[in-house]
Amino acid sequence: MGFIALQSWSRGASTSLHLLRPRPVVSNPKLYDAPAVQFKFDVRASSSRKSPKKLRRESQQGKDITTRTVTEKEEVVSSPKFEEAQVDTPTSKDSTVDVVVAPRDKVLQACTVTSGLMSALGLIIRKASHVASAEGLPVHDCSSDIPFGFETWHLGLVAGIVVFLSSSRFLLLKSWPDFADSSEAANRQILTSLEPLDYLVVAMLPGISEEMLFRGALMPLIGTNWNGIVAVGLIFGLLHLGSGRKYSFAIWASIVGIVYGYAAVLSSSLIVPMASHALNNLVGGLLWRHSSKIKSLE
Repeated sequence: MGFIALQSWSRGASTSLHLLRPRPVVSNPKLYDAPAVQFKFDVRASSSRKSPKKLRRESQQGKDITTRTVTEKEEVVSSPKFEEAQVDTPTSKDSTVDVVVAPRDKVLQACTVTSGLMSALGLIIRKASHVASAEGLPVHDCSSDIPFGFETWHLGLVAGIVVFLSSSRFLLLKSWPDFADSSEAANRQILTSLEPLDYLVVAMLPGISEEMLFRGALMPLIGTNWNGIVAVGLIFGLLHLGSGRKYSFAIWASIVGIVYGYAAVLSSSLIVPMASHALNNLVGGLLWRHSSKIKSLE
């Protein structure tokens, strides 16, 4: 039994290992223990003395095993199954855009501060143009070109603008993937952390302040004709780039700005584009919130 155990322990030893035999058992345990230790030492010494030819052969075998292992790993990495997994990844239509969601307080703070600055700048330009025009300087009076008047028929105009822009935007979201990605990125970043009543803030304040600056101040200075309407609309669209919004979104914002400008000139009222802009923002935000809830339940 002791020979079998030593054979498994000293595998790979030279043939002199098998010529060794355990000493006979004697009655004195101390006499038996000493040779056993010597016998084990002899086995180790014998097993460590290998011929150079055998060492080279074992070294070559180790290299072959390492090479075969590396080759198998490379085959696993480049296997057809792995390539199919890469191909089967979700397409751009099904994937979501990775954006950083802004905290609720940051969104409300940025909206309030930015809207206040734009409103103040628009009012300053309108007041300065009125004073300059009254002094006889060749400057258009913005307050007289686009006043704050409102009439009953303006309600129908506002409703028509909101329906037209909302339906057009809906169709573009279904037919223009790049525009859909841009809109989704912007909405997720700004609207995700908001409470339901916050939508009124982020819809009304930008709608009023942006129209005060662009249609109430800049457009009268450039001209209340098609040149001024289109020029201010393009500026309005370009300023909507960033925060995940691409040029497709800027093109859409430019078209919307042109519509607001034409409505302001047609109605001779700044209230019409303000109301249209704010309501259009509110409808778009609520529709996005509703569709996001439906997607989360699926």
